[in-house]
This record gives sequence, C-alpha cells and structure tokens, in this order.
Amino acid sequence: MISVIIPTYNRAPFIGEAIRSVLEQDYFLRRRPAHQLELLIIDDGSDDGTAETVLSFGNRLVYHSFPHRGVSPARNAGLRLTRGDYIAFLDSDDLWKKKKISVQMDFLTANPEAVACYTEEIWLRNGRHLNPHRKHRKYSGWIFDRVLPLCLLSLSSCLFRKEVFTELGGFDEDLPACEDYDFGLRLAHKFPLHLIPKPLIIKRGGHAGQLSHQFWGMDRFRVRALEKALSLNLTEEQGRLVKAELIRKSRILAEGFEKRKNLAEALKYRELISKHGGDGFPQGRPSPPDRLQNQ
Repeated sequence: MISVIIPTYNRAPFIGEAIRSVLEQDYFLRRRPAHQLELLIIDDGSDDGTAETVLSFGNRLVYHSFPHRGVSPARNAGLRLTRGDYIAFLDSDDLWKKKKISVQMDFLTANPEAVACYTEEIWLRNGRHLNPHRKHRKYSGWIFDRVLPLCLLSLSSCLFRKEVFTELGGFDEDLPACEDYDFGLRLAHKFPLHLIPKPLIIKRGGHAGQLSHQFWGMDRFRVRALEKALSLNLTEEQGRLVKAELIRKSRILAEGFEKRKNLAEALKYRELISKHGGDGFPQGRPSPPDRLQNQ
C-alpha cells in the first residue's frame, strides 16, 4: 500500500485539483484502489471551505482536522496515521502528473536497495511557466554537499519507503519554515537520493498562502537547520562544508539586518559566524557592540 499525505491550510481553491491528481494516477486506476492507496488529508485548522471540498470526495480518502499549528505538525500527524509500506507527500497547491507513482514504483521495485527517489518538476507562477535557475539543478546519489546551499528536495516529488521515517523521524516542529530543508539534510546524510529525470509534478507558486510570502529572511531557518546538522555523525569534510554554508548564510543575514537597522539581530549572526571560525566583524567596520551603545 502507498500512503499519500496531503497537509493543507486554507487552500480551498487548490485542494480539489491536488486530490484528483492523486486519485487519477494510472498506478491506482490499474489496480483496486482500496488495496493500493491510502489518501490522508491533514487539515491544519482551515476556515475557508477546505473541509467542504475535501469531504465531497466521500470515502475515497480519509480526512483529519487539527487546530492550526503549521505544516510540520500536520505532516507528522499524517505519518503517525499511515499504514502503507511507501510514503508520499503532496503539497495542496501542487499537482502530480498521471504517471508519477507508476514511474517511481517501477524504479523502487527494480532497485530494492533504494529507499527514496524524486523527480524533476514543472514550475508555474500565477499560471505562467518558469524555467528553474542553474542553482536549482537536481542531482542523484550521495548528494549531501549539494543540498547545503538550498533545498533541492521537493517533497511533492518524492516517494519513500517507510523505513526512511523509522530511521530519521519526522519533521522539525520548531521550524515554522524550511522544514523540508532540514529534513533534506538529514535524509541526504543518511541515504543516497535517486533522481528520476522526468518532470512528474507541477508546482504552482505566486499565491499569498505560500510560506515564502509569510516570512522574511528564510535563511534564518536554514541556519538553524545547519546548526542542528553539526550534531550528525559528519565526516571531517562534511563538517567543514556545513560550517562554511552556515557562515555564508549568517553573513548574508547579518548584513540584511544591519541594513534594516536591526543591530541586535545582526549581532547574533556576527557572533555565530565567529563561533564557527568565520570573520564575524570585518576589518574596517565598527562592531555591533560599539554601534549598539546608544541604541
């Protein structure tokens, strides 16, 4: 059985299409769906009509509603409820192409040593096609070094064997955003991640409900994830790479906070840079403590 988890919060305009893209997978249509698919909708406290849309699908899915806490608690609630041997996630504003699950199941069946695979994506912003930048190029295999700069792991594109979550646990509920980046670091450190070079999902952006629109300075959360990653059983080279990325992101944040005259936050990142061996206070520039004296 494949368990599919769709977390959602106030996505009434999108959730119906997302659900249909799961139910219309050719993998399930060729089989008895009741024996092959467990579709869990985890509603994170929506108040916009999401529930009515979801419930219109009847017994083709299982609906659970919880008080609003964020996407990580919603995904973790779904994980606790799953019964399948394979786990997939779909963000409620994304869509699967019809052969997504078939292609991935063929791969995992032919490669029993693989525990996870992901696919290329089609990007839409306000209905218009976008070409990904070079920095968004995806890789296959042991890709820990590749996932440090930014999150290459679109959860909507992944299919996992359930043992991944037995080994790694779920999503960090203390991170309001970039929880996929944190999970990607832990996943890529422990397992090879296999890329299927076909665009099998559609990511729809540009709407107000996206987390990237709700938080300024998303690298704040990536820095926290990198600090956590230092507690993994890293090789010397991996540790060096994590610290280098942590310093790079912290420097960008410090400079951003300084431009916004938020010197207390800037100081926090300057001190973090120094802690991990970087140059926290560049020569020729007054240090935040001096500048804070009269604040």
